[in-house]
Amino acid sequence: MIQTNNDTNKHSVSYAMILTSAVHDMKNSLCLVLQSIETMSTELEKEQKNNKHSATLADLHYEVLRLNSSLIQVLSLYRDENDQLPLNITECFIADCFEELRAKNQIYSKNHQIETFIDIDPELVWYCDYNLVSYLITDIYINALRYCQGKIKVTAAIADNKLKIIVADNGQGYPEPMLKAQSQSMAELANKKGRTGLGLYFSRLIADAHCNHNQRGSIMLSNGGELGGGIFTLILP
Repeated sequence: MIQTNNDTNKHSVSYAMILTSAVHDMKNSLCLVLQSIETMSTELEKEQKNNKHSATLADLHYEVLRLNSSLIQVLSLYRDENDQLPLNITECFIADCFEELRAKNQIYSKNHQIETFIDIDPELVWYCDYNLVSYLITDIYINALRYCQGKIKVTAAIADNKLKIIVADNGQGYPEPMLKAQSQSMAELANKKGRTGLGLYFSRLIADAHCNHNQRGSIMLSNGGELGGGIFTLILP
């Protein structure tokens, strides 16, 4: 009779590793769900089916994208905790990032009549980690889609040898707790419960990972501006 040491087997696999593997599987499944929703939405548009089904699919598509963004945050935070957060600095076309983002969210934007204005020179390039910055901007853009009242404007320019990206909307603006939270330390944000704290922590983590000549990236939340709503600013050295 063969005996096994259950305690040894139980602790030989890290729970964090299992969770990470599960998150990867969930992301793969979500990609398939997104593809199915996009196909169904296209078919409904071709057949000119009623708007009720189109609206339901648009909202479902949005929620799946939001969930996918949350899973990316979980993976990134886990990798950072284990000093495994990849940083691949390459020359990136900034406008391409937002054009791709706008296209991914076209179903929701079209159904909810949201216009996204991209005011970025197509030739504007900057050295950064394209994937990490895309993850950050995706989370901010999805949030803007949810809370705007029909308009989002994205701008980017180089000033003082830094890239400044601004995502603004015409919604009610960031709530006071979020504006106050941005001045808290990374440790305080990490211990905060709820999406607000984790979202800010994730954004600051990605920005802070970009360092050049002892200068680090940063983010800033504010309200007002041209559209009168929330303004998210990302600054990369």
